[in-house]
Amino acid sequence: MNKNPANFVPLTPISFLHRTADVFGDHRSVVYEDRSYTWSESRERCVRIASSLSNYGVRPGDTVSVLAFNTPEMFESHFSIPMAGAILNTINIRLDAPTIAYIFDDSNAKILFVDRELFSVASEALAIASVSPKIVVINDSSASSQPDISSDAIDYESLVDNGDPLYNWTMPGDEWSPLSLSYTSGTTGKPKGVVYHHRGSYLMSMGTVVGWNLPNHPVYLYSVPLFHCNGWGHAWTMAALAGTIICLRTFDPEKVFGLLDEHHVTHFGGAPIMLNMLANAPQEIKKSFKKKIKVMTAGAPPPAKVLESMMSLGFDVMHVYGLTETYGHILQAAPQASWLNESPAELARLSSRQGVRFPMTEDVSVIDQETGKRVPHDGEAIGEIVIRCNTCMMGYWNNSEATEEAFADGWFHSGDLAVIHDDGYIQIKDRSKDIIISGGENISSVEVENVLYQHPSVGEAAVVAMADETWGEVPCAFIELKPNEKASEDELITFCKENMAKFKRPKKVIFGPLPKTATGKIQKHELRAAIKTLGEA
Repeated sequence: MNKNPANFVPLTPISFLHRTADVFGDHRSVVYEDRSYTWSESRERCVRIASSLSNYGVRPGDTVSVLAFNTPEMFESHFSIPMAGAILNTINIRLDAPTIAYIFDDSNAKILFVDRELFSVASEALAIASVSPKIVVINDSSASSQPDISSDAIDYESLVDNGDPLYNWTMPGDEWSPLSLSYTSGTTGKPKGVVYHHRGSYLMSMGTVVGWNLPNHPVYLYSVPLFHCNGWGHAWTMAALAGTIICLRTFDPEKVFGLLDEHHVTHFGGAPIMLNMLANAPQEIKKSFKKKIKVMTAGAPPPAKVLESMMSLGFDVMHVYGLTETYGHILQAAPQASWLNESPAELARLSSRQGVRFPMTEDVSVIDQETGKRVPHDGEAIGEIVIRCNTCMMGYWNNSEATEEAFADGWFHSGDLAVIHDDGYIQIKDRSKDIIISGGENISSVEVENVLYQHPSVGEAAVVAMADETWGEVPCAFIELKPNEKASEDELITFCKENMAKFKRPKKVIFGPLPKTATGKIQKHELRAAIKTLGEA
């Protein structure tokens, strides 16, 4: 018995759009400010855009980069670009020009979609980059600025106007072919391209439906940046469910409360910093909701008091865990009926753990890094979180060495250190990768250290995570100055701001000798303990 066209069709999340447009074509797909589309209209726009991309020379396997906010154009790119057979590369809008230039070159971008507000940083990046992609500008009247653009830039809407609505979109010949390319800072500060395949994104959507108990026709506020793990795949998930996506260009508590109320939003997602901003918003803009709004949050666990505050406003928050390399969430703090008998504080503690695997996640374990064996479920033995599932990346783009290292021994190695409690729920205790998760964004401690070492007064530098009520975690730098050299905290923070993306700068600098092993390795665990002691003092 063999595969044939009758019994085997490659899985792709793009098929969700076509099914929903056929069945629920008149249902609203996307709402943004004064614009609104139906699923039928969204499909036609995406098909036309794919046609235009093909006319501009985009071929299967080419990369199309997108530097944009959460607007309808960003949503459409998750369908139109793969429909042309191309690889979708969404770029973090907070990155600096040199990093963006590196991504352009590493991905070999053929076309760049860029929001007009971001045209200046894109132009700066292109001036550094070796590649010269065609530029497609997204014009949005809601943008905070409208910088001048080059005369040869293509208007996004012209792709719609000039595209063929009957274009025969490209179905992947192999479901395990690249769908998207997302860059993560990794452990070295140099971005690594994470490749997703069509099969994984399809299964991620299906697993999210089951794991989050999603109904048909949800109303979803897209507050998760679509450049981050493709917005956790929720663009494809909402297409599968014929939902309505409410686009949010920038996160503002007053705006969010207004949209939640106006559109009767049922679901949204975001980093703990977003929940913190809502929980701590001024009373005059806060709204509470009688019908619970389900919220998915990922990143550093939200403080218990924030979860309690969110619950009091009518939000049902589920904490999840994942990485860019796993398409986003693969663990969830799945609530148990017995938790309802616990105090709010205990419920918040239980809910802040990383949890148990999602339905599409085959196996997640915690293994002893020395023996390779699974640790006991005692909440004490620490090991590394390892993952085995269909929603693990294909590998790192142009980086076979890092790929082999990540997949050693038949597992994907997360680098996160954790315990397993007696109820089977996983809880992170440390990050062996030294990645700092600040407001949902990954910051490499090594990257910050490399910038600090460029300062003429810095002899040695070590950066670790410091707890922060607003951002979850922020970088804290420990500095040992060169003999007879001087530098202030403000001076070093400003130096970092001027030499890297501003959000990555350390928020605190502590001067003094750095603790080291006999071989001269800086003991970061002692620095973390010192920060904890300072916080308790």
